[in-house]
Amino acid sequence: MGLILLEALLALAILAAIVWWTMFSGRKKGELLSSEEAMAPTKTHKNSVQDKPNPD
Repeated sequence: MGLILLEALLALAILAAIVWWTMFSGRKKGELLSSEEAMAPTKTHKNSVQDKPNPD
Protein backbone atom coordinates (compact mmCIF):
# COMPACT_ATOMS: atom_id res chain seq x y z
CA MET A 1 0.00 0.00 0.00
CA GLY A 2 2.81 2.42 0.89
CA LEU A 3 4.60 1.67 -2.38
CA ILE A 4 1.48 2.53 -4.40
CA LEU A 5 1.10 5.80 -2.50
CA LEU A 6 4.76 6.64 -3.06
CA GLU A 7 4.44 5.91 -6.78
CA ALA A 8 1.31 8.06 -7.04
CA LEU A 9 3.02 10.97 -5.27
CA LEU A 10 6.06 10.65 -7.52
CA ALA A 11 3.83 10.67 -10.63
CA LEU A 12 2.01 13.76 -9.31
CA ALA A 13 5.32 15.51 -8.64
CA ILE A 14 6.54 14.73 -12.17
CA LEU A 15 3.27 16.00 -13.64
CA ALA A 16 3.50 19.23 -11.63
CA ALA A 17 7.11 19.73 -12.77
CA ILE A 18 6.14 19.24 -16.44
CA VAL A 19 3.25 21.69 -16.15
CA TRP A 20 5.45 24.25 -14.37
CA TRP A 21 8.17 23.89 -17.00
CA THR A 22 5.82 24.29 -19.96
CA MET A 23 3.98 27.26 -18.47
CA PHE A 24 6.95 29.41 -17.51
CA SER A 25 9.91 28.46 -19.67
CA GLY A 26 10.89 30.82 -22.47
CA ARG A 27 8.91 33.86 -21.33
CA LYS A 28 11.21 36.56 -20.08
CA LYS A 29 8.49 38.76 -18.59
CA GLY A 30 5.77 36.31 -17.65
CA GLU A 31 2.44 36.20 -19.43
CA LEU A 32 1.93 37.13 -23.06
CA LEU A 33 0.26 40.41 -23.99
CA SER A 34 -3.43 40.36 -24.86
CA SER A 35 -4.42 41.22 -28.43
CA GLU A 36 -5.41 44.79 -27.45
CA GLU A 37 -2.09 45.39 -25.69
CA ALA A 38 -0.16 43.94 -28.61
CA MET A 39 -1.93 46.22 -31.12
CA ALA A 40 -1.50 49.43 -29.06
CA PRO A 41 1.28 51.76 -30.20
CA THR A 42 4.31 51.77 -27.97
CA LYS A 43 5.88 54.93 -26.57
CA THR A 44 9.30 55.73 -27.96
CA HIS A 45 12.16 56.88 -25.81
CA LYS A 46 12.59 60.67 -25.93
CA ASN A 47 16.18 60.28 -27.15
CA SER A 48 15.37 57.82 -29.91
CA VAL A 49 16.69 58.20 -33.43
CA GLN A 50 13.21 59.03 -34.79
CA ASP A 51 12.91 62.15 -32.61
CA LYS A 52 16.24 63.71 -33.59
CA PRO A 53 16.26 66.26 -36.44
CA ASN A 54 18.07 65.43 -39.63
CA PRO A 55 21.54 67.09 -39.62
CA ASP A 56 21.45 67.81 -43.39
